[in-house]
Amino acid sequence: MGYLDKTTITVDAILTRKGRELLAKGSEFFEITQFALADDEIDYNLWDVNHSLGSNYYGQAIEALPLVEAVPDETQVCKYKLVTLPKNIARMPTVTVVPSAVTLTSAGQSTVLSPTTTNFANGNAAYGYTAILSDTDVCYLNVGPGGGVDSRYNPTVADYSGDSTKSISVVGRKFQVVAKPQPIETKTATITIIGNETGGVVTVTVTVNKENLSSNILEEAMY
Repeated sequence: MGYLDKTTITVDAILTRKGRELLAKGSEFFEITQFALADDEIDYNLWDVNHSLGSNYYGQAIEALPLVEAVPDETQVCKYKLVTLPKNIARMPTVTVVPSAVTLTSAGQSTVLSPTTTNFANGNAAYGYTAILSDTDVCYLNVGPGGGVDSRYNPTVADYSGDSTKSISVVGRKFQVVAKPQPIETKTATITIIGNETGGVVTVTVTVNKENLSSNILEEAMY
């Protein structure tokens, strides 16, 4: 990763990992239909309305921030995507899901997460949400019944969390979480849900309790 020269206007556009995958399959699979903009490097707390030189200099510190070149690792860049909203929007859309924490007590037990978007009518109705499970050892993550979206609209977002190789993602309007067996210890993971149209992120904690093996053994012995 390097820094861009800000003395000239530069457009640094690269293919995402998904784009490179489609390009490798052949030209008939590759067609650029979407792009994303983000302001990851910007610290808006530096906006200074008390600057001694007046309003033209309120954003001086922000404009002096370094800009990094584009990189294809979606887990490191484009975390804070810019979105286009109608001019009359007074509040940013917010993604919410209830409950914010889930506890599953036995293998096979399941629950459905149905995220919603507030402050924006029909927000994420077309493209849905991306749900990222941090650890597949804890549970299964699937699109919930009736919660699928057209696969042509699937966005290119991180399909794993951080450097974890045990993380996966799915795209839909609702998501089913199914507990995996935990014979050794109670395990916890997170599911990060991202609004594909409006932006916004919410995180749900999933805990799967350790199996009570002693009770199972006792029951089998009684039979």
